[in-house]
Amino acid sequence: MGGLFHGTSRGYGHAMLYVTNDIAIQDWELSESFIRASGPGGQNVNKVSSAVELRFEAARSPSLPAPVKARLKRLAGRRWTNEGAIVLQCDETRSQARNREIVRERLVELIARALIAPKRRIATKPTKGSVRRRLDAKKARGEIKSLRGKIADE
Repeated sequence: MGGLFHGTSRGYGHAMLYVTNDIAIQDWELSESFIRASGPGGQNVNKVSSAVELRFEAARSPSLPAPVKARLKRLAGRRWTNEGAIVLQCDETRSQARNREIVRERLVELIARALIAPKRRIATKPTKGSVRRRLDAKKARGEIKSLRGKIADE
């Protein structure tokens, strides 16, 4: 299994990563590198590059509309690079193939979350009851504070 692999989690021969029926990530937008994982694994962890680092060129992607890219940038946080790429890593399992599947699933989930446009907030006026309760509470609080003053001698 030498070199870089591209494709979907369904197999190594596919050229695209499908997010939805109408959005698919092209092969050239993804690059994978295999690095040595940290943590337990004995001798295997020292000699096999089982950890996967997936790089998705999100800013240059023709597959995603601009508003989706903006939401994706916010969701990705520090995983978003200065060049506009998203870098995801996975070293959860000892299997390179499984780590590859996991990291691709994470990318699909991240993009799917960015596809959902946030609902617009509809401004509403406070109810008469809530305004009355607020003002009553303010008056009561003011009354308590006014009683804290010095007592005048008569």
